[in-house]
Amino acid sequence: MGSKSAIQVDAFRLEAALGHKQELRRGFGLFSLTSLGIIIANSWAATGGTIVTALYNGGPMAVLYGLVVVSIFYTLISASLAELASAIPSAGGVYHWSTVVAHRYGRATGFFTGYLNACAWLLSASSISSILGNEAVAMYLLMHPSVEWKPWQVFVVFIIVLWMCCGIVCSCNRFLPMINRIALILSMGGMFVTIIVLAVMPRGHHASNESVWRTFHNETGWSSDSVCFLTGLLNAAFAVGVPDCISHLAEEVPRPEVKVPQGIMLQMLTAFSTSFVYLIALFYSIQDLGAVFNSSIGYFPTAEIYLQATGSTAGAVGLIALLFLATFPTLIGTLVTGGRMWWSLARDKATPFPSFFSHVNPQTQTPERATIAMACMVSCLGVVYVGSTTAFQALISSFIVLSTLSYAGAILPHLLTGRKNIVPGPFYLGKYGFIINAVSIVYIAVTVVFFCFPLVMPATIRNMNYTSVITAGLMTLVAIWWVFQGFRHYEGPIYSMEAAKRLATSSPDQLEIGGKSTSSGEVSPKDPISPITMENRTK
Repeated sequence: MGSKSAIQVDAFRLEAALGHKQELRRGFGLFSLTSLGIIIANSWAATGGTIVTALYNGGPMAVLYGLVVVSIFYTLISASLAELASAIPSAGGVYHWSTVVAHRYGRATGFFTGYLNACAWLLSASSISSILGNEAVAMYLLMHPSVEWKPWQVFVVFIIVLWMCCGIVCSCNRFLPMINRIALILSMGGMFVTIIVLAVMPRGHHASNESVWRTFHNETGWSSDSVCFLTGLLNAAFAVGVPDCISHLAEEVPRPEVKVPQGIMLQMLTAFSTSFVYLIALFYSIQDLGAVFNSSIGYFPTAEIYLQATGSTAGAVGLIALLFLATFPTLIGTLVTGGRMWWSLARDKATPFPSFFSHVNPQTQTPERATIAMACMVSCLGVVYVGSTTAFQALISSFIVLSTLSYAGAILPHLLTGRKNIVPGPFYLGKYGFIINAVSIVYIAVTVVFFCFPLVMPATIRNMNYTSVITAGLMTLVAIWWVFQGFRHYEGPIYSMEAAKRLATSSPDQLEIGGKSTSSGEVSPKDPISPITMENRTK
C-alpha cells in the first residue's frame, strides 16, 4: 500500500479496532474541536445564567471557593475520561468505554451508561434553552418594568431557540468548525467586554473584600452551613462538568487518540479560568446583595447585578445581550454532541427503531434523524417549565447527576478490573491512574447524594428537589426497555484488543483492513489487520 493520509488511517483504526465504518466527515481540527468543547461548557456564561442557587447556598464566597474545589475534582475526572478517549476514540464516548472495560458485564453496563449519558444531554439542552429563555425575558422585563414575569414567556423563547439551533446543526454540518471558531471569538470577546464594564462602571462602589471572600450567606434554611455549601456546588459543576462533550466527535477529527484528550484537558483549563475571572468581576460589582436575593426579574438575578453595576437599564440589557449571544452557540454544540450520542446508541441497536435513527444523511453527513428526535424530546421537557417554578433547577441538577453517573459507569469498571481491558493510547495515566480514578469515583458518589438534597428548607411540594425522582424515573424506563428489548436484541459496541495492539505498533503504511485472523484470534504480524468478528471482539 502507498502512503496513506491521516483520515484513511483513522478510518482503518475505526473499523479494525472498534467495528464501525467511517460515516461522518472528519472536518474538525484541534482548534475547532477545543472551541466546540469551550463553547458547550461556556463556563462564564453558564455561571452567569444559573447563579441563583449558588448565591442562596453561601453567597459569593461559596461560589468562588466552590468553583475551585469542583474544578480540582473535575480535572481528575477529565484525565480519567481523556485516558479512555485516547484508547477508544469512539463517538459513543462513555457508552463505548464502559462496555469495553466492564468486560463480561459490559453489555448491560454499557447499555445503562449510554442511556444515562444520552438523557443527561437531553437535560443539558433543556437547561441551556431555559437559560436563553430567562435571558431574553429578563431583557424584555428590564425594558418593560410593568410586565410581570411568567413561566410561559420563557417557554416560548425556549422553543424558538431550540429549533433554530436544531436547524443549524442539521443543515450546516460542514460549517460547524467555522461556526465554533466564530462562536469562541464572540464568547471570549463578550466575556472581556463584560469584565471591563463590571470593573469600571461601579466607579468606587465595588463590594468589599470581606463580602466577596469571607462572608457566608446561608439563605436556604439548612441549619448546617456544610450542607448548604455542598448543595451549592451545583452551579460550579454545571459550569465545568461536561468533560465528555468533545469525545462524541472522535469520529469527526483526524488523529482522535491524540486530539480528543488534548481538547478535553484544554477545555477544562479554559472552563475554570474564564468562569473564575468572570465571577470575581461580577461579585465585586454587587452593591446590594439583598436586592439580588429579592430580584423581581424572574429567575435571573444576574440581571439585577448588571443593573447595579451599570446604573442603567440600557447597560444591563447590553450585558445580558452579550450573555445571550455567548450562550446561543452553547445550545448548538449541545445538540451536536447529544445528537451524536443518540445516534451512537441507535447504531448499536439500543434505541427504538434503530435503523431509522442510525441513518446518516449522505449529503450533509449528519445524523439528522437522531438530532431531530433529541430536539423533540427536549421540547417535551420544556413543557415542564410552565408547570413548575423549580423545574429549572431540577433540570440542571438532574443533568449533573446523570452525567457524573455516566462517567462513573466508565471509570469504576475500569478501576475494578485493574485497568487492564484496554490497550493504552498516547494519553496514559500510568501508575497514577488508580489514584486518579479512585478519587474521581469518591467525588462523584458524594456529590450525587448532595445534589439530590432539597435546595431549600423546609421542603414543600413546590420547592422540592426532584432530581432523585427524575433520575430514578428515567432509569426505570431504561430498565423496562432493557428487559423487553435490550436483553434479547442489543449487542453493544465492540472492541478488539488484538487489532488495537497491532495498530499501536504499526506504521501507517503497514495498516490494511481485510486480513485474516489466526486460529487463536490474534492477528499475525505479517498479516493485514482484520476487521472485528464475533471471535475476536471484547465481550
